[in-house]
Amino acid sequence: MTQAAAPLTVLIVDDEPMARATLRSLLEAESGIQLLGECSNGAEALASLRRNRPDLLFLDVEMPGMNGFEVIEALGEENPPLVVFTTAYDRYAIEAFGVHAVDYLLKPFDDERFARALERARDHLVRERVVDASRALAQLVQPETGSPVGELEDSGEQAPLERLTIRREGGIELVETSSIHWVESADQYVRLHTERGEILMRESMGALERSLDPTRFQRVHRSAIVALDHVRQLATQAGGLGKVQLLDETWVPVSRARIAALRRRLG
Repeated sequence: MTQAAAPLTVLIVDDEPMARATLRSLLEAESGIQLLGECSNGAEALASLRRNRPDLLFLDVEMPGMNGFEVIEALGEENPPLVVFTTAYDRYAIEAFGVHAVDYLLKPFDDERFARALERARDHLVRERVVDASRALAQLVQPETGSPVGELEDSGEQAPLERLTIRREGGIELVETSSIHWVESADQYVRLHTERGEILMRESMGALERSLDPTRFQRVHRSAIVALDHVRQLATQAGGLGKVQLLDETWVPVSRARIAALRRRLG
């Protein structure tokens, strides 16, 4: 007998009762959905997320007290729930995708646009579960063969690393930290943007941040670390948000909670 797929658990967060009612109605019309609850502000959302972690969060941006980005920042998890932002304002799109939101719904949205966002979230969750299952299987069948491809080797050092030793299947790869321009989170991995291109490594942002020299690198967002000597400019945006442009003209989002520290570091 085929086992039924686990339902997609969802939490709605929006300060507008009508917006919550619309999302609730759309979700109730879908199969395979378990609605865990509704929250009318960021503080309620944070408390609910700490009690029950949903698979998917429909999250408004502008709310009294704590906005949607501050909720994600305060949650502090390396692997938070999938997020679909729902807002009437398009100016937050850059930061939304900077925290790896799976979609960005501009109010008012129709049923078809909602369905596409939900399908994208389902697909993303399926891919995550396949990766987790594959990793667990690999650990069972090859317990002594070393780390998965691209995992950072634990050197046991406390001082900042000048070189990352990344264990890969069949060998290791050495990456000089001086060659790193910036780092972004990529689900269960981090993506190093270096002088010789992108390098994918299985590591958390928090662990990598602790391994890098704090005089040369700055965490600017829960999903990004930049090398300070590769920053060209810092631009501020509405609502206290920001972004930095690197020497290669890449723009990286800066969260509201980290912009002041970055401004001090840049002088």
